[in-house]
Amino acid sequence: MLSKKVNRRNSIRKRIRRSIRGTADRPRLAVYRSNKDIYAQIIDDSNSSTLVAASSREKGLADAGKTTKVEQASKVGKLLAEKASASGISNVIFDRGGYLYHGRVKALADGAREGGLKF
Repeated sequence: MLSKKVNRRNSIRKRIRRSIRGTADRPRLAVYRSNKDIYAQIIDDSNSSTLVAASSREKGLADAGKTTKVEQASKVGKLLAEKASASGISNVIFDRGGYLYHGRVKALADGAREGGLKF
């Protein structure tokens, strides 16, 4: 049985996804946040395909040593933006996945903006 917190996040996530759709011109930047790590994907919903992905578990970021989760999220956002620009993606729609736009989610978004993504 899921907790009230998870049920609340899932209902918010479904509400957000009703209005947000990623296209080939403007794909969706989806965020998933676990207790330890943060994951981000750029998704084209019209083709149901993931174009670019990054996470805090990747070798360059996981071996960084003692960094806070917020710093890791910022690095993931920058890495995702670098991969996206290499793939020719510059504009995205941000999908926070039902999480509050605060802390690690905000740090990831700011890192992606610093890396050159526009949303």
